[in-house]
Amino acid sequence: MAVVSELIRKEENGALSFGDYTLRTKAKLDNFDCQGDLYKVKTFNEITKLEKNGMFAYESVPGTTVTNFVKTNESASFNVEGAEDAQITLGLDEDKTYNVKIDNKDVGNIKTGLGGKLSISVELENQDSVKVEIFEV
Repeated sequence: MAVVSELIRKEENGALSFGDYTLRTKAKLDNFDCQGDLYKVKTFNEITKLEKNGMFAYESVPGTTVTNFVKTNESASFNVEGAEDAQITLGLDEDKTYNVKIDNKDVGNIKTGLGGKLSISVELENQDSVKVEIFEV
């Protein structure tokens, strides 16, 4: 169980880690500066949400802990853990098709709509950590 007690941090490789699904009450941190971008995180056992420069980036229900979160224009990758299975939504480019892999298993292609949101379900119960990789097709 690796929670991010400081709510959000920058790793040595430039990736972000954020979220604490063990919290009973909401906690948030605003204006976290990472490579010129400002991040806001809200997290507790019911939800974890990340915004980048005021725009939606990540949300999970229930709450999760995310490590090594890297997002570019064409891809996103991260490790996620939580107390139970989670619905994860990512803010990506509008009207694009993405290939999704969960723990190196290809789960298929998903197309984003006008809002650019991509949603996946991830089985986290009885797992240490699950790797999620998303690439534009």
